Amino acid sequence: MKEKLSSSSGLPQDIPASVLLGISDPEGIDWGRIRVLQFEGMHQNGFIKMIGSITCGLLAVQFCIGQVNWLLLGAWTLAVFGLYVYSYIKARKEAVWERKSISRRENIDVILTSLAGGLLWSIAVVLFGPSGDLNTMVGIWALVLCLMVGSAMLMSAVPLASIVFIGMCGLSSAFGWYLINGYQMAMASAAIAMLLIASCLMNGRSFINRKIAEANLNEKKEVVSLLLREFEDTGADWLWQTDTSRRLSHVSPRFAHAVGRTAEDIEGRPFLQLVAGQAWDSGKFPPALHELAEKLKRRDSFSNMLVPVMINDVTRWWEISASPKLDENGAFHGFRGVGSDVTEQRESADKISHMARFDTLTGLPNRLQLTETLGKAQQDSDKWNGRCGFMMIDLDRFKAVNDTLGHPVGDRLLARVSERLRSIMTDNELCGRLGGDEFAIVIKDASDSQYMDMLGKKIIDTLSRPYEVDQHTLYIGASVGTAIGPRDGRTVEMLMRSADLALYRSKDQGGGAHNQYEPKLHVHAEERRVMEIALRKALDNDEFSLNYQPVVSADTGGVMGFEALLRWTNPEFGIVSPAKFIPLAEDARLIVPIGEWVMRTACKEAMKWPATVKIAVNVSADQLTDPSFLDMVVSALHDSELPAQRLEIEVTESIFMREGTGATQVLDQIIGLGINLSLDDFGTGYSSLGYLRKTRFSTIKVDRSFVQGAAKKVPESLAIIRAVVAMADSLGMTTTAEGAETEEEVKMIQKLGCSKIQGYYFGRPMASHDALELFKDHNPDTLKIDDRAA
Repeated sequence: MKEKLSSSSGLPQDIPASVLLGISDPEGIDWGRIRVLQFEGMHQNGFIKMIGSITCGLLAVQFCIGQVNWLLLGAWTLAVFGLYVYSYIKARKEAVWERKSISRRENIDVILTSLAGGLLWSIAVVLFGPSGDLNTMVGIWALVLCLMVGSAMLMSAVPLASIVFIGMCGLSSAFGWYLINGYQMAMASAAIAMLLIASCLMNGRSFINRKIAEANLNEKKEVVSLLLREFEDTGADWLWQTDTSRRLSHVSPRFAHAVGRTAEDIEGRPFLQLVAGQAWDSGKFPPALHELAEKLKRRDSFSNMLVPVMINDVTRWWEISASPKLDENGAFHGFRGVGSDVTEQRESADKISHMARFDTLTGLPNRLQLTETLGKAQQDSDKWNGRCGFMMIDLDRFKAVNDTLGHPVGDRLLARVSERLRSIMTDNELCGRLGGDEFAIVIKDASDSQYMDMLGKKIIDTLSRPYEVDQHTLYIGASVGTAIGPRDGRTVEMLMRSADLALYRSKDQGGGAHNQYEPKLHVHAEERRVMEIALRKALDNDEFSLNYQPVVSADTGGVMGFEALLRWTNPEFGIVSPAKFIPLAEDARLIVPIGEWVMRTACKEAMKWPATVKIAVNVSADQLTDPSFLDMVVSALHDSELPAQRLEIEVTESIFMREGTGATQVLDQIIGLGINLSLDDFGTGYSSLGYLRKTRFSTIKVDRSFVQGAAKKVPESLAIIRAVVAMADSLGMTTTAEGAETEEEVKMIQKLGCSKIQGYYFGRPMASHDALELFKDHNPDTLKIDDRAA
């Protein structure tokens, strides 16, 4: 449609004379379209021009027979016949008037044809006329004059072509009369030619102006037709009108279709009654219909009013506009308007609005709605001098479910969690999902601290009950952190941050706990942030060191190996506990580069010891899942020249909680390199026997808690150690008892049959030079139980 409008506006109303004559094409407009209209007009008379010209030629031959040389007359006749027939056939074949634009070059071709025709008739009037008698001259002049008038009439659409022909014929006629002394006729011929040229110019301009007007009108009609067709085809809108009593009149078929009835059935019905449905009888109109009724009553115009209507007991949404009909005297005659059914658009908008405020997986309010509700609760607390609360909930062990059973099971588990949370909510709380496995609760009135503690405990107990999902029995837990407003934060962001810090403390305590925010948590968070910055620089600043704790033979007390233990000494924090910085390194994703440094340093130091002494290096789950881990281990062994069998990699059961990451395959590759594998803290997890079935460990380390229990004659601890030793022996594995600190513990370990012992009784973690001192004579049996340091 836009193309049509622009093309219509592209035809100027005032055509310059130079363009009309085809002499120039000023810039800014496609003048070739004007020439299309000119050629179209000339083509309409092309056949008449050919027949008329040939007929005049035959009459001229009749006048000249016997008075003009027959060869010359014959050649002239053939030329006339050939010119007009050829030009007509050529024009019909090329059909240039059917194009969108015609160049000036094609306009020149027409002028040349007119020039050739004018030349032939000039020959006739100058050579043939004077050579005969007066009747011959008069006859030929009459024929030429007839052709000049015909050219002015039939070829005025292309004025320059007509002017060329008329000009040549007029000059030659005047000259022919001059040759036979017919001076008055010569002047008459010249005058007639000038009049015909002026007429040609006027007719040409009139013709082209008429054609432009017709073209513009046709294009405007086409635009209107397209608009009407588009309106009819879309079926989106319909017309409606009422009389002075607000009853429907002149019901259109489309409006009747929108209502779901025939036009005859609803003609004359009250408009409001039709759209109100059953509400008409009860009088309980929706607010939008009340507003519509008021507009109609006051006779006010309205536009794009959204109203609910009942069509066949189904609520639809209409968008209607209307204005009052007034006659020339200002008398009111009803309303006339348009409307459209926008139910689908309304439902889509509602769905988008719902998606923007609710979590698609659980159906709970999302972060946006939670923050809005928390902001409103804070405003109410400030207004009524009360308190509001914000609880953050993080699921314990949920990642293990995702990694082992897959995201679909994890998603269904989240849906079950949301159902349980929703079941314990009251009107005082709004529960939502922040994202991942994090949920939150806005407590509108949190004045009762005991209620907050009870709610936190109830959430933990409810979410910790087992779940049945896809024939799996799943056990997870929950950690909760609470902040109270405005005490713990006067803005939404501050309150959420305070709750997050309280949640972090609950997670730090091992999960399954509820903590309320305390000001010192901010201090701890800031300390953690500063410590993380320092930790990122620790490698470059050479702040790490390794200590080595001996592992001895339970039978001889001789040193069999060392466990490398990482230490960090910072100028600002001093000696930082591994229990503090190792979790921080894992959270900050620094454990991989730090672990590589430990591996390379430990392998180099081990090369200083006797060939029978091994070095054990702890490896975290994050290191195992690093794609370059195996290459790094091979590189460390190669650079240090340490044999693979002297390296022992220690892992904990936690790595198997990431089964989806391929931990088992990596461990198998480690064993394939000849490296020993040790399972640390055995018996403290959930599925230890299953892990032993999957991976061929060389050593099982018995946790210190069992060693202490056995020394105190605790039956369960004694039974567990005996079972582990028996199982290890049957599987070809050795056992290492950790944390032996007293002689009683050592004797009990020896009695129970453990292969190796590690603990303060034989030596604390020591610097590398102290470890090297143990092998001055290169005898691994130098350090014995009886010779240990006090």
